[in-house]
Amino acid sequence: MRRSLAGVALAVTSMVALSFLIPLGALVMSLVKEQSVTAAEQRAAALAPVLTLTTDPSALRESAAGLDEAEHLVIHLPDAQSLGDSQAPVKLLERAQQGRESISQKTPGGWICLQPVVLPGDRVAVIENFVPDEELTRGVKASWAVMLLLAVGLVGGSVLVADRLGAKVVRSSKKLAQASHTLGQGNLDTRVEPMGPKELRDAGVAFNAMAHRMTELLAIERELVADLSHRLRTPLTALHLASERMAGTPESARVEAAVHALESELQAIIAAARTPLAVGPMGHGMRSAETGSIPQATATGSTGPTGPTGPSECPRSEVADVVRRRTAFWAVLAEQQDRACSLDLTQEPTAVSLSDDDIAAVVDALIGNVFSHTPPGTAFAVRVARTAQAVELVVEDSGPGIPEPDRALSRGSSTGSSGLGLDIARRAAAVTGGSMRIAHAPRGGAHITVVFALASSLRSERGPRGSRRRAGWWPRRR
Repeated sequence: MRRSLAGVALAVTSMVALSFLIPLGALVMSLVKEQSVTAAEQRAAALAPVLTLTTDPSALRESAAGLDEAEHLVIHLPDAQSLGDSQAPVKLLERAQQGRESISQKTPGGWICLQPVVLPGDRVAVIENFVPDEELTRGVKASWAVMLLLAVGLVGGSVLVADRLGAKVVRSSKKLAQASHTLGQGNLDTRVEPMGPKELRDAGVAFNAMAHRMTELLAIERELVADLSHRLRTPLTALHLASERMAGTPESARVEAAVHALESELQAIIAAARTPLAVGPMGHGMRSAETGSIPQATATGSTGPTGPTGPSECPRSEVADVVRRRTAFWAVLAEQQDRACSLDLTQEPTAVSLSDDDIAAVVDALIGNVFSHTPPGTAFAVRVARTAQAVELVVEDSGPGIPEPDRALSRGSSTGSSGLGLDIARRAAAVTGGSMRIAHAPRGGAHITVVFALASSLRSERGPRGSRRRAGWWPRRR
């Protein structure tokens, strides 16, 4: 933009300067020529009274020398005697003598002025004054140089002013664009200082108002999530009482463990929602501006508090260990529903840059979908594999499968489902630089693969190929 504004200023001022320089240059040359010719005619006219008084050559020479130090004045007497070196053509001289007319015109080498003077006895003398070309243009080049310097100064000044104005606009635009990118990356504390032209200042004020309103809306939303989660404590208390009444039965311990697990998860959701607003993506907490703490992210997208200091040290978890624990939790329900469940874990390190809660949320979302969208008795399998650069979490089942995999990843677009579970898994994989794929399993159902990029310290390491540890169970059919 600065270059464009400077170019426009250069073009406009150059055209304006040229439109004035060319006529002014011609006018200066014309004025200098006119002044030189007028002065020559005046000198010739001043010598005419002397001729009417005397024709003595010595007196005339003395008078001519007093009027023209360059000795350009020449007197042609009636007896064909000339006092001085004549530059006039013979025809012009005869025309002035015989026709008794004043002549002033251009001749080779300069300008000639002929002034006839009628003497007593009807005789005619002619006064000649020759102006050389150098006298006709004396001072013109100096005047042109001064005008050119003034024009260059005018053009340079206008370009400099345009560049300074453009610099203010560009600086303000760059700061606004940089703040927009920073806000888009999740730093909700980003603000700009309104500067530049009025329009850009108004845009900066509007940007600050928008960022402030976004922070308020997100804070209100998180409070609403915390309040709604807190309302679930009442039915949890009723479940506690029901489990106590079931004391002594085979199912009481199992129900009590499930209620405690649900209460722990609910408490974690409330705690995450009540922390100051987060600015980082999933799996990357931000340092709190108020307390300096670094809370961890949850798989629902709740992260640590807002702060201008940037991301803290990334969390690190073993995918295989978390999958083993969460699959064991779901195996209890699988046994109740007569579902065959198998688990296949690699023995290689599977550290990724996510917290245990993030990975647990992914596992719960994928296995929970199996229980929600397949009938009881449908078998499923969980597998964790290690490649050179990533960890693959695979969940497959023997159910009806997913007819539209792309649509299933959109929240609220799947029939009978919110799409939240698969979106949680997809976003968690994207945080590490991985991906998610949905296909048809060999056993006929859904085959979901979540790829987590390995932590940077493990990407160059690889254990013995194909080494795994297997843990599997198949519930007894009732």
